[in-house]
Amino acid sequence: MNENTDNIIISCRNLDKRVDTAEGPLDILSGVTLDIKAGESIAVVGVSGSGKSTLLGLLAGLDTPSAGEVRLAGETLTALDEDGRARLRARHVGFVFQSFQLLPGLTALENVMLPLELEGRAEAGVLARELLARVGLESRLGHYPRQLSGGEQQRVAIARAFATRPAVLFADEPTGNLDAATGARVIDLLFELNRERAATLVLVTHDEMLASRCARRVHLDAGRLVSRGA
Repeated sequence: MNENTDNIIISCRNLDKRVDTAEGPLDILSGVTLDIKAGESIAVVGVSGSGKSTLLGLLAGLDTPSAGEVRLAGETLTALDEDGRARLRARHVGFVFQSFQLLPGLTALENVMLPLELEGRAEAGVLARELLARVGLESRLGHYPRQLSGGEQQRVAIARAFATRPAVLFADEPTGNLDAATGARVIDLLFELNRERAATLVLVTHDEMLASRCARRVHLDAGRLVSRGA
């Protein structure tokens, strides 16, 4: 790619992911090359099994490729060990998952405070309350995940993801466990906070409405990138 790299926050080159199965090696991703600009919103689309979530995990440093290189926020993820990747994620990355991934033993407030406390932020409680109010949950601060609806849990997860003002937010099927109306509200909230925080948003989704809200979509087919969008 001949594009100016000054504004590129995520890039991967010739990315492969292969796993061993009982039937032999299985190629999940093959030769994926992609650049994502700072502040961009991008949807990764494709049928189930096309490698979307695997690509997201590699770009975020949650997994390592079989071959190729990933760079995030100016650092080469593939040159770091697990602890190094974790430190990089803590500094630059937020996550929203289909399954919410809230800690069941913590209240909504404590779930959002946790990443701020790990940063050593003295004002963690104040910031967490502000974010939960922003997502409409100021009356649910003391509730545990099991006491919240799916939509409420996802709003807590979004508040937690944005708590540390990440440069990049990765979202894997964020509306997958929600009904259409609740999903639409969560989508609105996700993009409102994304605009306010000027984060890069990388989404994996089957939801056409969600994909259409992104500035660009890339299409995976059988582990290969068949379209990089505009």
